[in-house]
Amino acid sequence: MCLTEKPINDLLGMNFFIPSYQRGYRWTQPQVQDLLDDIKEFMEKPRETWYCLQPLVVKKSDNDKNRWEVIDGQQRLTTIYIILASLGHSEKFSITYETREGSADFLEKISIEKKEENIDYYHIVNTKEQVEKFFEKNNQLQKKFLETLLNEVKFIWYESVDEDPVKVFTRLNIGKIPLTNAELIKALFLNSSNFGQSNDLEKIRQKQFEIASEWDSIENKLQDDAFWYFINKEENIKNTRIEFIFDLIADDQKNIDPFSTFRYFFKEFKSISEQEIPEYWKKIKNYYNRINEWFTDRNIYHLIGYLISIGTDIREIIKNSIDKTKSEFRDYLQIQIKKEICVNIDELKYGENSSMIRKILLFHNIQTMLNNENESNRFPFDRYKKEKWDIEHIRAIAEEMPNDRKHQIDWLNDAKVFIADKDILEAINIYVNSVDDKNNSEVEPFENLFNIVINYFNNSGLNEDTIDDISNLVLLDEGTNRSYKNAVFPVKRKTIINREKIGTFIPVCTKNVFLKLYSEDLSQMSFWGEKDRKCYIKDIKETLKFYLPTQNVITHEQ
Repeated sequence: MCLTEKPINDLLGMNFFIPSYQRGYRWTQPQVQDLLDDIKEFMEKPRETWYCLQPLVVKKSDNDKNRWEVIDGQQRLTTIYIILASLGHSEKFSITYETREGSADFLEKISIEKKEENIDYYHIVNTKEQVEKFFEKNNQLQKKFLETLLNEVKFIWYESVDEDPVKVFTRLNIGKIPLTNAELIKALFLNSSNFGQSNDLEKIRQKQFEIASEWDSIENKLQDDAFWYFINKEENIKNTRIEFIFDLIADDQKNIDPFSTFRYFFKEFKSISEQEIPEYWKKIKNYYNRINEWFTDRNIYHLIGYLISIGTDIREIIKNSIDKTKSEFRDYLQIQIKKEICVNIDELKYGENSSMIRKILLFHNIQTMLNNENESNRFPFDRYKKEKWDIEHIRAIAEEMPNDRKHQIDWLNDAKVFIADKDILEAINIYVNSVDDKNNSEVEPFENLFNIVINYFNNSGLNEDTIDDISNLVLLDEGTNRSYKNAVFPVKRKTIINREKIGTFIPVCTKNVFLKLYSEDLSQMSFWGEKDRKCYIKDIKETLKFYLPTQNVITHEQ
């Protein structure tokens, strides 16, 4: 394979051949307009780079050295041809078609009268008309646009040497999977010219095989979601995940164009000799190995995983890991976490401080796992990041009441299993069995009955002022939280247990709360009261004591 950049000027005089396995020209108005606008915008800004077109994937003809079979990029190449023709540039490249011979002649003399003869002509004419309208509107820019197009607009030229062009086309077009930065960078590393002018093909292939094998090994590891989501946010989706390593090295956060990472490496390869390629590949491996070492260290894994989960940029972490010993790096991570959560948690309120509460609750779960040195389990950042999470009240909230009758009856039937009071049970049964509660004087209105049940389970003395304190809050996945509709404490526990049985990820501290593992008095398993709350907040403060301010230190009174 051969990979380089080619300005449009270098294509002039070349002959391109569109094989029969490709469809005809199909670009529509938005695609053409985007290309014109992008080049115009690029042209009008101060610049030190070139405008990068999508890859033009080609294979040299066996019979004609100046003829190139276009495997991918026909649409953009044809559009460039039409733009050159519209600007009156006499020298162009040629495009011929294996099964649509008339299209080549039509491109040279585009006729609006033949527009309806076939679908290719239709789209070609539409593009020509759109390009002409564009230059009528931007008449003074035509000369500068042409100069920019010829010299500063470049294709990524991807020459396939050994591969079957039909297989390459199929891979690129089934599912519309474009060439990625990673694939283009791989072509840079595996380019035969990197390995000197040696005639020993076996030696060249061995060196290529070594890099390709190490590449595949890194990619396979990154395809493990446990590893990937340890270092990534949930929205970072890449088909070829090794590209993330290249993004880190390029450190281009401006996203100038989709191939900015490739362009960084293309420029790098121009400045290094073929003898330096193995050392440059070692730089890639060192980046990966550093992250892999973090992943295998249980302590570092949890600290870094947490920081990335709450929004810390991994580039900052990498930068601050350089020239630090392992213990110095761990200290740095802990200091960063302390900066994030060093607050008086007694003052936090649901709604007002939900973002900070989420940080505290998440780290309580992580540090709880980390504190158990005899446990090999890890916090599953992949499962956490794939879910949506709610901050859930442990004790039911009176304001959140089921509205429709079916949900009201379901809510009451779930709750009555754990109610011992005969009068309340009788009132529930009357309501459940009634046809229409509005016209039956014996039926307690649901709002009254709801409050009676809530008060029954909240009879353990929990102050209403603490309902939104962190001592009455846990992290829970959205699916579980929505499934029990503000149920009473024992129903929530039953739901959580059942959800975990079917594989739902329930954070360890959330599970501990509903199993009352923090509580000292287990005689009241159906209630969440003041004593339970105090035991829970005590554990949070004890677990996170290194990170919290001194006012959160546990006293004997607490």
